[in-house]
Amino acid sequence: MTNLPPPAEELRFLDAELRQLDLRRAALLRRRAWLVHTLRAAAARQPALGPGTAPVGPPPVGTGGAARRPEATAPGVQNVLLVLGGVLLTIAAIAFTLVSWGHLGIAGRALVLGALTVGALGVPVALLRRGLRSTAEAVAALGTALTVLDAYALHEVAFTGTDGVGYTATASAALAALWAVYGVRLGLRHPLPLAVATAHLPLLLWAIAVGAGPYPLTAVSLATAAGGTAVALRAAPLPVRIVAVTGALGTGAAGVLSAGWLCWSASGPGPAARAAALLLVAAVLALVAGRFAPRPEISRGAALAVGLCVVAGAGGVLRVTVPGEWTVPGCLACAIALLAVERTPLHQPLRQGLVRASAAVQGFAVLWTLPLVAGCLLGPAVRDARPWSGAPQDFRDAVFAGLPRPPYAGTAPLVLAVVAAVLVVAGRRTARRPAVTVVALVLGWAAVLVLPVVLRLPYAAGLAVHAVVVAAALGFAVRSGRTGTRLSPPALTALLSALVTSVALALVSLASEPATIAVLGTLTVLFAAAGLRPGTAPFTAPAALCHATALACAIGASAGRPPHHTALLVLVVPAVAALVASRTGGSRATVPVEAAGAGAGLLAVALAVPEPPMLALVLSLCGAITAATALRPERRAAGWAAAALFLLATWVRLAAWDVATVEAYTLPVTGPVLVVGLLRRRRAVAVSSWTAYGSGLAVTLVPSLLAAWNDQHWLRPLALGVAALAVTLAGARYRLQAPLVLGAGVLALVALHELAPYLTQVVGALPRWVPPALAGLVLLVLGATYEQRLRDARRLREALGRLG
Repeated sequence: MTNLPPPAEELRFLDAELRQLDLRRAALLRRRAWLVHTLRAAAARQPALGPGTAPVGPPPVGTGGAARRPEATAPGVQNVLLVLGGVLLTIAAIAFTLVSWGHLGIAGRALVLGALTVGALGVPVALLRRGLRSTAEAVAALGTALTVLDAYALHEVAFTGTDGVGYTATASAALAALWAVYGVRLGLRHPLPLAVATAHLPLLLWAIAVGAGPYPLTAVSLATAAGGTAVALRAAPLPVRIVAVTGALGTGAAGVLSAGWLCWSASGPGPAARAAALLLVAAVLALVAGRFAPRPEISRGAALAVGLCVVAGAGGVLRVTVPGEWTVPGCLACAIALLAVERTPLHQPLRQGLVRASAAVQGFAVLWTLPLVAGCLLGPAVRDARPWSGAPQDFRDAVFAGLPRPPYAGTAPLVLAVVAAVLVVAGRRTARRPAVTVVALVLGWAAVLVLPVVLRLPYAAGLAVHAVVVAAALGFAVRSGRTGTRLSPPALTALLSALVTSVALALVSLASEPATIAVLGTLTVLFAAAGLRPGTAPFTAPAALCHATALACAIGASAGRPPHHTALLVLVVPAVAALVASRTGGSRATVPVEAAGAGAGLLAVALAVPEPPMLALVLSLCGAITAATALRPERRAAGWAAAALFLLATWVRLAAWDVATVEAYTLPVTGPVLVVGLLRRRRAVAVSSWTAYGSGLAVTLVPSLLAAWNDQHWLRPLALGVAALAVTLAGARYRLQAPLVLGAGVLALVALHELAPYLTQVVGALPRWVPPALAGLVLLVLGATYEQRLRDARRLREALGRLG
């Protein structure tokens, strides 16, 4: 049989083995970390050290954790040192050229700069043969910087009389060619991007040197952009492509902006045509770049620029050849013509970009019409003339009475209608048909809205056109909403358009009294008819009530009645709203209708405020309407509002009769509240007496007590004391806490008020030492019987707590 050691001995053995395993594992991890670090460093140094060179070094020593990884790699340190050395040498060369140049003769200058340049450009050849590419790049960078200093020194010594701009152009061309050849021959990375960047300068500098005008400078910018585009499309190294693309974009954007400015600021067809030709050249350049671009998004962006350039050129020519109001429609026609590329075999990203350019131009055309549309909507709201001051001559004068008229707005309806038609046609072939239909509806509505203003129709004809717009929009919404209670986006858009147009129409009609009444009556009928449909009722029924409220006010003002008489006419609207809400049966239109009725009721109350008797009548009628609403099972809570309205009506009537007795205002509240509390306690015995009777008793007892303390007569305190006694006895009889406490408290305060004069006389007749003596005696008695008083207070509290 196996001889097993004791458990304690076996446990010590296992712990020792585990410690040995941990030590071995730590040693292996350290060795692995050193090997990984060594291999990475060798791979990074391989280009500089050459083939066949292997790093040799001892493993990290220590008993701690794994070897610490260096914070900087060897290639990174090498690059930093090389760059720093090259920068310092370049700075030294610049300082030598600019500062110490005059201390040497002609031979010395040529010898120093020539030797430095040749040495800096020749050393990289030997370094590349040894595989030291990074060092070669740093020295070659110094050499390229020295070539710039050579060019500067050459100008200062041999060409001091030449034009600086022209010499710079020639020098930049020569340096670009030199750097390109040098970089290609040696296979270095940095000379080619420098050559491409410098190659963007010669043409522009030569054009500036010869005094070229804006048109040749723009052409030179576009030519430079064309060269940069060609390099970007054909070059293989990534840095070269990045520099070429950046330069092409910069010079191309400058050329396009310059051509656009020249085209849109030209004073005649000839200069505008020349600038448009430059924009067309830019468009062709962008089209070629987009056709051969490697990525679709680049092609789409280039095609977008093509479309904008074409439309901008055409618009600039149209600006000086046609009347000003037809410039935007001409640009819009060009944009629509761009949509024809959808049927051409052009590259798909290019077609998409051209379509986006067309959409952008159409959007700008719509934005051009916004001042006119906004004026048609907001102009009537800011008019300076008073209501019913007289009908203007035409509809435009009525709309823009308080706003400046937008210039060149005669073709705005045409622009809006054309864009709407394009959207309708395009919406048939897109997945976003509902959204496109909504936008087309809005644009069509705006076109018809501004039409009476643009045509300067007579005032009555303009009102009729806007009324027809409201009727058509409501008809479209009603017809679209027949399928259910939910409106589709186009139907909702038409409905909102009808609402906005009705408000603007009502404001415009305020210029004439007959027009106001006729328009408000028509709008009330139209929206009431549309409210018969469940889908549109939540919007049209409240709108009909609002227009009916305005109509009631207009009829009252037309009849010459004061505002508090007009309030009675306005109350017809809340009554109708309550009737309609009772018939809707809890549909989605119920709450909006009730809200509109409540708003009309508040307006009626506001109109009747200056006349208290009429205000009391209006409040009573509002209470009656609210009470009728409370008869519906789902509106039982409106009964509280009805009671409050009746109470307010009573108070206003009493105030109108100059009644100053407080109880006249409080007793009408106390009676109903006590009755409600009694009924509630009968239904729910657990209801506290404070909840049932506390508020009703306090409403009368507290104000009456305050009035009794300031009353010099005996009748009010006597009546209040009798009432408080009765309330106290009732609370004691039925074991109710609220009546007992309130009645006893009021009775005690009334008694104190009545005894106060006699107590004052008694206190005045006593010697001065009696009150302190009595106070001390009371304190002694309370201290001696403190425990008993606490027990009495506790029993009193328990007795009150047992009351209802």
